[in-house]
Amino acid sequence: MADAVTICECFARDGLQHEPVFVPTATKLELLKSFTEAGFKRIEATSYSHPQRVPGFADASEVLAELPRQPGVAFKATCPNPKAVQRALDDLDRGAGADELSLLISASESHSQRNLRSTRDQQWKRVSEMVRLAGGRFRLVGVVSVAFGCPFEGRLDPGRIVEDVVRFAELGVDLVTLGDTTGVATPRTVADLFGRLDHARPGLPVVAHFHNTRGTGIANAVAALDAGCRHFDSALGGVGGHPSKISYGAGLTGNVCTEDLVSLFDEMGIETGIDLDVLASCSSACEQALGRPLHSMVARAGFTTRPA
Repeated sequence: MADAVTICECFARDGLQHEPVFVPTATKLELLKSFTEAGFKRIEATSYSHPQRVPGFADASEVLAELPRQPGVAFKATCPNPKAVQRALDDLDRGAGADELSLLISASESHSQRNLRSTRDQQWKRVSEMVRLAGGRFRLVGVVSVAFGCPFEGRLDPGRIVEDVVRFAELGVDLVTLGDTTGVATPRTVADLFGRLDHARPGLPVVAHFHNTRGTGIANAVAALDAGCRHFDSALGGVGGHPSKISYGAGLTGNVCTEDLVSLFDEMGIETGIDLDVLASCSSACEQALGRPLHSMVARAGFTTRPA
């Protein structure tokens, strides 16, 4: 039996938060439906960010209400604060909520204040309150941003990242995501951090979330795979990164391209559960939705078909 990974498709949330123009709700729903048809079992659908700060997700409740629900497919929403979790609970009570919630922590003080408008200590208190409010009604995903380096403080002590992951685990989250927010990770730093986490908290599912800012995203994904990681985030076309009004970071701040990651894993004999033909159609639909060519190499060159 081939080794297997789970890839969470992040186009509709982490991807679209970078877009300055609102993508119509109907278009989002069409794309989300196509992602389920491609075989993704985890899909990041939207964010409960404040509509004035991130207007691209002003339709979060509407998207969640109309999602193409299928057995075995989990849709995730991002929650930056307790008010966001309360919105998620209200939607769930109406029968139209998310299956998973992402709860955010920045590994650096500077990034926390810039991105979450709170100190790390304040944000941890918020996260604790969010877990309490969620009350076991969602699968919870803890997210550690700038886990491999901060645009303001540079490289961070890996021990701090381990402490953040362990703290999330002690709060009872189901998965923890390591975010390489501005694409500064290398295969060596990835291997080192995943090794530390395996020693500190064996058995905890850790999600690798790499950005391709410096062209190292795929290499870092392979390093994570070799270190035992079996959960990955990516976005079709490599879109995304920080919200468009945030000025730090430069170049292509977006995620690892889903097309390229799935293609590589498929060539390596790693089972993803993704239908390559449907994925190619999803890739084209994402480019049409944003009105421009995106950054996937495979979208240009095509998937390679391995002999049966």
